[in-house]
Amino acid sequence: MLADKVYDADRTRELIQEQGATPNIPPKGNRRWKPCFSKRLYRERNLIERFFSKLKHFRRIATRYNKLAANFLAMVMVQLASMRLWLRAYEPTA
Repeated sequence: MLADKVYDADRTRELIQEQGATPNIPPKGNRRWKPCFSKRLYRERNLIERFFSKLKHFRRIATRYNKLAANFLAMVMVQLASMRLWLRAYEPTA
């Protein structure tokens, strides 16, 4: 489970472990005992957050104007937007 420093509390960590996951939360600066933390995993979390931020630029996904099932195919729109972002990342620059 990846989370921000805000969620660095003993009871939050215990709850995550009770549910069978391993918490990867950066410790706050005022903690005496610093639990294990993987910076590599935390960087991957940042990539995911930036991806969803880019998805929000597509207005139809962010605001969901088409609320009827016939008009709004959520997964198709997300897939199309994802492909567009992926293609934009790999298109050659002149």
